[in-house]
Amino acid sequence: MSSPAAVATDSPVWTHSGNVAETHELNMAEQWWQSLFINRNEWLVITVVSFIMHEVVYFGRFLPFWLCDFVPALRKYKIQDKDNTPGMLWKCTKGLLFGHFFVQLPLMFGFHPVGRYFGMQITTVPFPHWQEMALQVFLFMVFEDTFHYWFHRALHYGPLYRYIHKQHHEFAAPFGLTAEYAHPLEVVILGMGTIGGPLLWVMATGNLHIVTVFLWIVVRLFQTVDSHSGYDFPWSLRNWVPFWSGAEHHDYHHMAFVNNYSTSFRWWDYLCGTDGKYRAWRKEKDLMAQTKKAN
Repeated sequence: MSSPAAVATDSPVWTHSGNVAETHELNMAEQWWQSLFINRNEWLVITVVSFIMHEVVYFGRFLPFWLCDFVPALRKYKIQDKDNTPGMLWKCTKGLLFGHFFVQLPLMFGFHPVGRYFGMQITTVPFPHWQEMALQVFLFMVFEDTFHYWFHRALHYGPLYRYIHKQHHEFAAPFGLTAEYAHPLEVVILGMGTIGGPLLWVMATGNLHIVTVFLWIVVRLFQTVDSHSGYDFPWSLRNWVPFWSGAEHHDYHHMAFVNNYSTSFRWWDYLCGTDGKYRAWRKEKDLMAQTKKAN
């Protein structure tokens, strides 16, 4: 695929060529974005940017949780009081790197031409308004949560669990890195929930910018690493948004191997009754905490 024509880097003014003509002074991010494609292959640029962004955000998001293991004052917020040994970290990291390079990287390589075919904007500036991006990201979250619930639940069925999903459950006390530690088939299956939302949206509307997709991926990475972090802080989002799942919700799934199949939200588990054992456990845990406090 040939490189798109780029605006001159010494001119920050760009005239919109869409339905509404307007003059827009490009901000630094938009200028930097267009500079990436000057005399470069668009397909390759998007693939490289996607992969680098994913690695930096994923491992960078895990780092604060890893450091918490070395701060005694924060240990009380650890859901399961189990240490992550160097051997566990190395085993998980090796599995992750294999999946990232040999499963996710090819998926990233294939996303660009499919999105382009259905009209996804790549080099277009200015970027979409933040409100438009926020709405689309929220819709992607709802789609992914629904997709993940039903397919994750299916992966707990007999042979699917034994031959595919069991790898992800090797760590009964999850830590941030385990979020994407999974069988290649699981990475592909559940990954469809992440990229499926943007693809269906651009197919239906023709209105989607790749920058919005990147924002969505960042949000998704923050969410999934947090839910596998093994830490439940007073400032964790689930303490402020009642229907948010968070680490406390998903940690039970790893500990008990049942219930709580959703990712971002709690509503599918509640509506389908797949959180009954979790809620009983939660009630018992709260009662024990109240009794201990009273004594």
